[in-house]
Amino acid sequence: MFYRPEDGHGLPHNPFNAVVSPRPIGWISTRGAEGADNLAPYSFFNAVAYEPPQLMFASTSTKPDRSDTKDSVANIRETGVFCVNIVEYAARDAMNRTSGPWEKETDEFDLAGIDRAPCETIPCSRVANAPANLECKLTQIVHLAGEANVVVFGEVTGVHLRDNCLRDGVFDVTSYQPLARLGYRDYARVTELFSMTRPGA
Repeated sequence: MFYRPEDGHGLPHNPFNAVVSPRPIGWISTRGAEGADNLAPYSFFNAVAYEPPQLMFASTSTKPDRSDTKDSVANIRETGVFCVNIVEYAARDAMNRTSGPWEKETDEFDLAGIDRAPCETIPCSRVANAPANLECKLTQIVHLAGEANVVVFGEVTGVHLRDNCLRDGVFDVTSYQPLARLGYRDYARVTELFSMTRPGA
């Protein structure tokens, strides 16, 4: 099968998300200028640089009470900071609960019964029991083609690592089973690893 996206795919559901998978999930916590917390998952998310450490996530839709974007991006535009909380398999239901189209006044920490803790380097809450939290300051927001497609870039200013995820000096992902987004309604969890040495390493 071949199709041009501009002509449509002719399938019951768009296959694009399923093709580009698995994708890590950035559980983005933000705080609005008036102090309300927000928490929402984004699967267009990844790390993009080592030194200094930087990452990105993309928002691709709007909400009726935000007009041109979603709560996370709106809050980041106001405050210039956000926190990425790493999602583990054990938190899948809570993460999914926070993905709903809730009103902007909704505090998803309370909605999903998630414990919060303060960040150290930015005025924002983080998921208290997450395997890792990456505190970020906004570096740029890039508008992409399409009505509501924006990419948020941030520089990591603080890193929290859950103690039981550190083994022999290594952040061990099998200790918490990272949750990944596939396509449609499908997810995956990491339970096995294998190692390879890069040529010249």
